[in-house]
Amino acid sequence: MDALEFRVREPGLRDIFDEDAERYERARPRYPASLIEELVRVTGAGPGSRVLEIAPGTGKLTVDLAGAGCSITAVEIGPNMAAVARRRLAAFPAVDVVVAAFEEWEPPPDPFDAVVCATAFHWLDPVVRLPKAARALRPGGLLGIVSTHHVAGGTEDFFAEVQECYERWDPATPPGLRQTRESELATDTSEFTGSPYFTGVALHGHAQDVTYTSEQYLDVLLTYSNHRALPAADRNGLLADIRELIDSRYDGVVTKRYWHELVTAVRVAA
Repeated sequence: MDALEFRVREPGLRDIFDEDAERYERARPRYPASLIEELVRVTGAGPGSRVLEIAPGTGKLTVDLAGAGCSITAVEIGPNMAAVARRRLAAFPAVDVVVAAFEEWEPPPDPFDAVVCATAFHWLDPVVRLPKAARALRPGGLLGIVSTHHVAGGTEDFFAEVQECYERWDPATPPGLRQTRESELATDTSEFTGSPYFTGVALHGHAQDVTYTSEQYLDVLLTYSNHRALPAADRNGLLADIRELIDSRYDGVVTKRYWHELVTAVRVAA
């Protein structure tokens, strides 16, 4: 877990991603091939299938899904993010990027074969997100929700030491905060298992280690809404301290471990 990720999400943080869409596209890693392969296999997102993607951002997942041959409607709230996604997906005419909040968007009468959402489901209104996803799916259609966690691994000493930087620049940081190992994550799937719209809920995990230079790592941090929401002076001080730590103690390079969880479920008949 990153130090600032414990903070309660505030209204408006969801929109911060759109402020610097090009940085998001440049800095955020793509999803591991094993996850893409499983998602395509489970949802059947191949030639002839119709897929709804919720909150595609700049198309980190969309490009790989489009490469599998499916038709995609991607509903993205941020116009800048959507513009980058359209540019990246220009080679795939069967992809339509729509600028809208999913909660307000009206699905077409013809339901989709699959609905997917990657590292964004938690931003959606919890009252609306699952019932509306179900409404957009045909009976027997597949739901695929990806969540991303920053877990212990990679350059572990750095992630222990860096907490002092967070404690220095953000008083709300819990003292001694440490990352959790993927084996210790307690994933709550009750929203899916308790839904009358879905059955056959399954959970699978995929690990990914990404190595960053100090410049690349700061770039990634600046795509996190809670870092961007810090007052400018605190944010600049935090980033300067982190850069100094990476460059002086870790030869300018650190490795971060991501754990991607894929929850899948089947739409029951109405």
